[in-house]
Parts: sequence; C-alpha cells; structure tokens
Amino acid sequence: MFELQGEGREAARSGGENTMLTSTRRRDDLLTAGLVGGPLYVVVSLIEVAVRDGFDPSRHAWSMLANGSFGWVHSANLVVSGALVVAGAAGLFRATGSRAAAVLIALYGAGMVGSGIFRADPGRGFPVGTPEVVPVSWHGILHFVVGGIGFLGLFGASQVLGRRLRRENRPRLALFSRVTGIVFLVSFVAMAATGGAAWALLAFTGAVILASGWLTVVFAHYRRSL
Repeated sequence: MFELQGEGREAARSGGENTMLTSTRRRDDLLTAGLVGGPLYVVVSLIEVAVRDGFDPSRHAWSMLANGSFGWVHSANLVVSGALVVAGAAGLFRATGSRAAAVLIALYGAGMVGSGIFRADPGRGFPVGTPEVVPVSWHGILHFVVGGIGFLGLFGASQVLGRRLRRENRPRLALFSRVTGIVFLVSFVAMAATGGAAWALLAFTGAVILASGWLTVVFAHYRRSL
C-alpha cells in the first residue's frame, strides 16, 4: 500500500512537471511568434519598396503598397505580421501577468490585421498611372481608423511596459520603451497633420521600423529572462 501511495505521489509530481513544462513551451512559442512579427513586416515591406515600380518612400506610405497587381503581398504581410504580434501579446501576458500591456500590444497587432483587410487608397501616382488625387474610399477610411486605434495601443503599451521595466531595474530598456512610443505617436500625428509631407512621411516610416525593433526587443527580453 505504501509503495502504491508513493508511486501515486510520484506520478502526480511528474504530471505537474509535465504540465508546467508544456505551459512554459507554449509561452515561449508565443513570445517567439511575436518576436518574428516586427522584423517580418519590415523586411517584406523594404523588399516591396525596392522592387515596386513607381514607389517613392518620400511620397508614398508603406500602406499604399497594398494597391496594384502585387498589392496582395503587402496585405498578406500586414495580416500575418499582425497575427504574430497578437500571439506575442498572449505570450507576454503569460510571462508577466500584465493584462494592460498584453491587451494594448494585441490591439496594435489587431490594427495591423485590420489595415491589411481594409486597403489604403492609392494616389500620388502610385501605382503607376494613378492620378495624383483620388476620391477617399470606405476601405481607405477604415484603414486609417483601425490603424490609428492600433497605433494608440502601441503607444499605451510602450508606456505601461516602460514603467514595468523600470520597476524591474532595467532603466535603459524602460527608456527605450517610452521614447519609442512617444516618437511613434508624434510622427504619426505629424504625418496626418501635414497631409503626408516628405519629412513627416519619412519620419513615420522610421518610427514604424523603430517600433518593430522595440517589439522584438521586448518579446526577446521576456523570453530570455524567464
């Protein structure tokens, strides 16, 4: 009887360890997905910028790449990358327990997915042959709205995580987090307020790259430190 009881306790302990190991692996997989999402969007977009005829980064936002015969590539890039960011947000919640940070990052990822579903309007001669000015479409409006909501999510997440990282005694990473959010929000407002002036458009493009790098660093930090 004592042997059976001992075997039962050992089986229960082993089962608990296996459950914990499975949970840890799932968390790490989710964080890895988020880690990949940012670089994937940036790398694919840069390739598109290089190969798409008529695209000028000082006149056209990356979102306009969703137009034309190869526009589906950018739409798919947004949807897949956004879904990976949402997965990363789920992993972040498992790693930190911070519901606010996870929800806000998931909101940014969902905004990317929505931006891929609702195509930005063409214009300013892109794709080649498009008039300088085109009427605003319903999907163009929704693209701006869902994207803007997602951008607010990223800003909020950067500030929430900035405070958390400071409490974790990671001052440099905390500063990086807060500055990234501020730069991203200011550049987006500047682009919208100037109607896409060249300097504002390039600044926002840089901010998108910065934000993608920040997400990768955050997901990598919590995957490595736990």
